[in-house]
Amino acid sequence: MTMNPYQELLQIAKSAALNAGSSIMDIYDSGDFDSFSKADDSPVTTADYKANEIITEHLKLHSPDIPIMSEESKHESLEIRKNWSRYWLIDPIDGTQEFIARSGDFAINIALIENNEPAIGVIYWPVGETLYFASKGHGAFKESPKEDKQIFVRQLADPESGEVLVAISRRQPKDRVMSRMTKERIYSTIPLGSCSLKSCFIAEGKADVFLRIGITGEWDTGAPQCIVSEAGGKILSAEFEPLTYNRRKSLLNPDFVVLGDQRVDWEQIVLYNLVSKDE
Repeated sequence: MTMNPYQELLQIAKSAALNAGSSIMDIYDSGDFDSFSKADDSPVTTADYKANEIITEHLKLHSPDIPIMSEESKHESLEIRKNWSRYWLIDPIDGTQEFIARSGDFAINIALIENNEPAIGVIYWPVGETLYFASKGHGAFKESPKEDKQIFVRQLADPESGEVLVAISRRQPKDRVMSRMTKERIYSTIPLGSCSLKSCFIAEGKADVFLRIGITGEWDTGAPQCIVSEAGGKILSAEFEPLTYNRRKSLLNPDFVVLGDQRVDWEQIVLYNLVSKDE
């Protein structure tokens, strides 16, 4: 097996995620946190800020030469960012609404972006004590109290007609997604919270596709993209174009789709372009 050039940085990211996860679980269990609304009306809590502080301090200590971009920190201008050959990309708590609602479906996302592509992805699900991680060219893995293993997307027994498992949001109407799926297939739906956990379900073969409609940032897809890609899947824009990182002034993503089995003709299943986006 070839030596992993990302091994040291991967361990740094894993440790940062675990440290932050331990702290926010204390907050989650106590219920002692405050909630606020950001400018875009999305929620943020004191737990998000605490996780951000722990992660950024850990990364600065152990990789001081690598810039950091976090959802919950001030963002540098593109004029500065375009000179970064690599940087850490963080979502301290993905699924803040789930944290507040106490569903347990929230996670910590840490990615290393190198040459505008995810090279390391770490996602920690604190409630399940489960760590998903990957590095470019070296596979995707899951560590939990119940299992430690390399993970792969699910291979449909019949890619052309087999039942498709669709991961959907707990917070969006089911029809908003299912109306964009062809009527020619049979589906089962799996409701989950955070974007990253739905992506991990696809990476470990528990779901086949996830269509995200709505506002997200690059920090929502950096870590999942690395993990899903290394497990054999893809994350693309909902128009089936590659996602971009650190190439635009805006850090917002287009709507995107997470795809499992690559033998499936997903462009014939996810009919995103045939439905009005203003529905």
